[in-house]
Amino acid sequence: MLPFYNLENSIAVIIDIFRATSSICYGIHNGAKAIIPVSTIVECLSFSGNGSLLAAERDGKVVDGFDFGNSPFSYTVEKVKDKTVVLTTTNGTRAIQLSQDAKKVVIGSFLNISSLCDWLDQQEDSVVLVCAGWKANFSLEDALFAGAVVEKLQDTFSIHDDGAVAALDLYKCAKSDLPKYLEKSSHSERLKNLNIGKDVAFCLQFDVLDTIPVYEEGRLVKMER
Repeated sequence: MLPFYNLENSIAVIIDIFRATSSICYGIHNGAKAIIPVSTIVECLSFSGNGSLLAAERDGKVVDGFDFGNSPFSYTVEKVKDKTVVLTTTNGTRAIQLSQDAKKVVIGSFLNISSLCDWLDQQEDSVVLVCAGWKANFSLEDALFAGAVVEKLQDTFSIHDDGAVAALDLYKCAKSDLPKYLEKSSHSERLKNLNIGKDVAFCLQFDVLDTIPVYEEGRLVKMER
């Protein structure tokens, strides 16, 4: 659906809860100089030898030969502080690339949801919530995050999209026990089958960060506020 939206005068919030946008928020908060999102493994490899860390994930797994993938536990202070990370993932980095025409592109996760919504609340532009999904299909966890954002902003913004209404209703059903509700999600099950259920739990934490990554000149950096 994204190609049918005119993003030129809008703020695009990129959402890939399990796990790209959660890891990006965590990495930038932990002092990464920048995270460069790229679409392909070949493009990521083209940065080899310039001092950057190379991160690649496909189908939930780290691609062989890369420093790490998109687990948030790979984006600790010890690993990424003052480093540039070049990242390609199955879904999240593609959503960023598809949103480049937006007036501004920012990264959302449960980890930084209140800081993100407080900032959005001060903006005068329209907001498009870009759910990365899973290989162009609907993703429950991304829709729930979108619904959480709509709930926080519904008194300030007018809602003009049925998807936003549906996401809000879905979030109201799930918010009393989000981890339990998301046990039924396909991607949660996929990650648990890879023995990385701890990543799921980490990504469902609310408000542990106040950092908002913003896309500037092909790089994700910490927004200065």
